[in-house]
Amino acid sequence: MLFLHKPSDKEISEFIARQSRLPFSYNEIGATKVHNAPKGYPINHFRKELGKGQEIYKNATDALCSWQMYALDWTRVFPSNVPIKKGEVVAVLANHLGIRSLNPCRIVYVIDEENEQFQRFGFAIGTLSAHSEKGEEQFLIKRNKETDTVFYELYAFAKPENWLAKIGSPFVSYIQKRFAAESYEAMRKAVVQRQK
Repeated sequence: MLFLHKPSDKEISEFIARQSRLPFSYNEIGATKVHNAPKGYPINHFRKELGKGQEIYKNATDALCSWQMYALDWTRVFPSNVPIKKGEVVAVLANHLGIRSLNPCRIVYVIDEENEQFQRFGFAIGTLSAHSEKGEEQFLIKRNKETDTVFYELYAFAKPENWLAKIGSPFVSYIQKRFAAESYEAMRKAVVQRQK
């Protein structure tokens, strides 16, 4: 949904309530879990080190749980305190050149696992019908126990859904890559702040 003004909290709440009753807007639900993007979808994959150690891992998972990857100048998640739980619905408000888009997503699955080699925590969100794109996006924090290295990883497949996104597909591709890099910086900043 597009706005030329900043939508009010009431508008956003009503929008989320309407969207929460609707199914996902794509068929390949859960495909990001095994990084198996369906044919015809561009892939956005980003992975970068956040630091080393169990404390970094804990701080990174805490940051992920509070949606810090969206704490950017041009994006916000509503409601900001929604728990990371399968089935929860959020809306991402993005501001591009003065036009605001409100994009609904549902949490598809949550990963919280540990074995002898690694620890992983993350989740995926999938698009709902009023989203400007259709697809799925996974956010993951992974700690390699051998090297003690902690990574932030984003894996997504998505393609334009509405007419404006289809016309502006090169811009949409640029925005996806920009979001990956900037979401990493937001996570890194949140991890550092939690160490103080």
